[in-house]
Amino acid sequence: MFPNKISLSDATQKLNQHSEEFLLLFQNKALDLELYKPHLVDKQQPHTRDEAYIIATGTAIFELEGQTTEVKAGDFLFVPAYAPHKFVQFSEDFSTWVIFFG
Repeated sequence: MFPNKISLSDATQKLNQHSEEFLLLFQNKALDLELYKPHLVDKQQPHTRDEAYIIATGTAIFELEGQTTEVKAGDFLFVPAYAPHKFVQFSEDFSTWVIFFG
């Protein structure tokens, strides 16, 4: 059973205890929530579902279908299903909430 409230500090602590760069924190029929902290290189591939990011900590350059933009904590990004995307030049403290839906 997943909790109804998830704090950034709790999510970060749980993620730091795993070897993966992401951790599934909540899931229901229509939505998945993860915390993602890439290490050195963002190895993501396009996903089969729409996706939203809310930058939790740090800064990065985000690339979506060849276009780039600077992002920082608090910023929201939308990525349509199957769109090539990745974070580049991210700070050491960079992490982001990831929301898959649809």
